Amino acid sequence: MSNDPKHGSLANKSRGWSALFSEPMSELVQRYTASVPFDQRLAAADIAGSLAHAEMLAAQGVISQQDAADIQRGLAQIKSDIDAGIFEWKLELEDVHLNIEARLTALVGDAGKRLHTGRSRNDQVATDVRLWLRGEIDALAPLLAQMQRSLLSVAEPHTETILPGLTHLQVAQPVSFAHHLLAYVEMFSRDAERLVDVRKRVNRLPLGAAALAGTSYPLDRERVAKTLGFDGLCMNSLDAVSDRDFAIEFCSWAAITMMHVSRLAEEIVLWMTQNYGFIDLADRYCTGSSIMPQKRNPDVAELARGKTGRVYGHLTATLTLMKGQPLTYNKDNQEDKEPLFDTVDTLAATLRIMAEMVSGIVVKPEAMQRAAQRGFATATDLADYLVKKGVPFRDAHEVVAAAVKHGLQQGKDLSELPLDVLRGFHASIGDDVYESALTLEASLNARKVVGGTSPERVREQIAAHRQRLG
Repeated sequence: MSNDPKHGSLANKSRGWSALFSEPMSELVQRYTASVPFDQRLAAADIAGSLAHAEMLAAQGVISQQDAADIQRGLAQIKSDIDAGIFEWKLELEDVHLNIEARLTALVGDAGKRLHTGRSRNDQVATDVRLWLRGEIDALAPLLAQMQRSLLSVAEPHTETILPGLTHLQVAQPVSFAHHLLAYVEMFSRDAERLVDVRKRVNRLPLGAAALAGTSYPLDRERVAKTLGFDGLCMNSLDAVSDRDFAIEFCSWAAITMMHVSRLAEEIVLWMTQNYGFIDLADRYCTGSSIMPQKRNPDVAELARGKTGRVYGHLTATLTLMKGQPLTYNKDNQEDKEPLFDTVDTLAATLRIMAEMVSGIVVKPEAMQRAAQRGFATATDLADYLVKKGVPFRDAHEVVAAAVKHGLQQGKDLSELPLDVLRGFHASIGDDVYESALTLEASLNARKVVGGTSPERVREQIAAHRQRLG
């Protein structure tokens, strides 16, 4: 590189800088500070923002209508070249914004140089990221809906299929398998609600804040917001250029959603093991072993579980990125994009493949029924039976605990104990106890409280979710 001061100022000018600098940036610094290898994906948002900005500048008389028309023509050509994959991205131009601006100037001359009037890369990049993220949010919402529909499609035929409900991974009470799946539908429906709320705070326009203090040009920020579909403006110029709360909030939302994915993935992994044998997965979602020919490994579910940690890491990264930054914009903020981009990519891919895999789950009701018959799953029902006979619940609890202890010693479930043995624990136990309290079906059907696991209530919930999802 030349050490000629004139050469240095021209090199820096191509990056949108003033002639203040007397030497060009070193190649090492270029590589270290450049973001164009990853922020190219903001190009469509950058062009959309520039078009709205140019239209407003012309309407306000800041630039001529001819300049605005030239800018529109040049940006249309650039967008076409990017879409066709023939746009030449230059590392020395540092980022997506300067690459597009330099090319625009080459295409339309001085009009291209006027585009940046009244704005800074600080408010420009904040606008671009918000525009891009809004589009990704709108694309994620249908994936969340499809995840719920896939769960509903598996649940619908299994409202009366009995699964052992667990606490502490111990058999607790019988539940409908459909009811169990609806718990995940509820989780993902809350995620969908949160996503709508996140979008509200993403969808505010920073453009017009300029570098940090606003601008002396008569900008019409409301016009730009309306053109770009923003719900409102970022009202403090200092906050507008330095705020990344919207990105952190999105990453937080993504982490919660991936946590729900991971819980479901963990259950799928457990249910598919030989020890459970509750479900099977299609071969296309499994892999084999290089040494053990009998293996069918649920790799998709395991990887979804693993990728949850990746998304958690991105949330931590974005929080840490911002925690020590004084107002206003700092170069640190360049580091917000890669974790944000990867969070979107990881979540979208995971939701898509999990929804597809879940919809093809093969349920094994007999294995679930056998498992539910172990572990005294109807013990609480026997206690409730006694309460209905007038026994205080705490006393009933002790009676049933004694009966369970006896059953453990004999190696028999409560339903397998003779009536005279059961009556030995309490005289209120009658011959109706088996049909009304000790069968799995009776236990399931009895729980008709709103939100309960009775098939009647579960069918109501499935219908409500179907209506909600459309």
